[in-house]
Amino acid sequence: MTSAMFSMAPVVPPPWEKAVVTSGAGFLGSHLCERLLDAGVDVDCVDDVPAAAAHNVEHLAGHPGFRYLERDIARPGCPDTLPGPYDLVLHPACPAPRAVFAPRRPPGPPDPDTLGTRNALAMADRDGARFVLASTCHTAARPYGTGPAQDGAQRFAEALTTAFVSAREADAGIVRLFPAYGPRMAPDDGPLIPDLVRQALGGGPVTVPGDGGRRPSLCYVDDTVEGVLLVAASRSVRPVDIGGEPTATVEEIARRVIDLTGSEACLRFTGVPDGHAEPRPQTGFAHEIFGWTPKVSLADGLKRTVADLIDRPARSGPRNVPSAEGGVHRACSW
Repeated sequence: MTSAMFSMAPVVPPPWEKAVVTSGAGFLGSHLCERLLDAGVDVDCVDDVPAAAAHNVEHLAGHPGFRYLERDIARPGCPDTLPGPYDLVLHPACPAPRAVFAPRRPPGPPDPDTLGTRNALAMADRDGARFVLASTCHTAARPYGTGPAQDGAQRFAEALTTAFVSAREADAGIVRLFPAYGPRMAPDDGPLIPDLVRQALGGGPVTVPGDGGRRPSLCYVDDTVEGVLLVAASRSVRPVDIGGEPTATVEEIARRVIDLTGSEACLRFTGVPDGHAEPRPQTGFAHEIFGWTPKVSLADGLKRTVADLIDRPARSGPRNVPSAEGGVHRACSW
């Protein structure tokens, strides 16, 4: 069991030499890149500039094992421009945090996440790499055919991954991520905390949906990343839930945010249920098989996240991010 588990502690060498992280300049992707580099793994961070905040990985640009590759993983032929070879392909294909809590966009053309998953799987197949799909918790929450377009794309991405394992006898796994929070969330990212911070800093009122009694499942990003990498270092094929237990109501979270920002804002309850019946993570498998359990308390996580969001406006805006292929590219906020 121990050999199948992975710790970021320096005394346990990671089982990979080189990894590629798609959507690597986003909130979750940037933390995955950072943790892998800290463990001694070389990382290619692949992202499409208009879709991600490249300043999230600006601090990694000088690391000798880090390359930022400006690519759209969903474009045909993209794998050919990423020569690798890779031992690990991490594909965080779940939508940005706000998409889990806000109204979904109407059905449209085929989701680029589906095309991106095909390309990421092609890279893993080419290199014989371990492939990990980071899916959304909503994939398992609704019966087939009842969810919006993004849910369908996520289900199809999971089906592709499962078929990849069956047809190629390949090494692939799936993690279903529940909402994560932490530093590097953009002020308009959601799912909940950035909205509360923005309203509190603006003097309020801080809007609380319904009667404020809903208890959201939130997991600090460090714990989320640890769960993803534990699954990555295993041979698990079964989808694994990674998420936090609901420990506080939205009202309690809002009051903590007001205290942490030093705001005198008041709360405004909408009185209307927000209609969200988000699923709860079933983390027993992750705990029993991988020894994973969230370690960062909501109090500590909120303190770090709020401090980062307060500081972020001074750091936001277009940045020059060194490119491994020469020159610089312009980054925008996600």
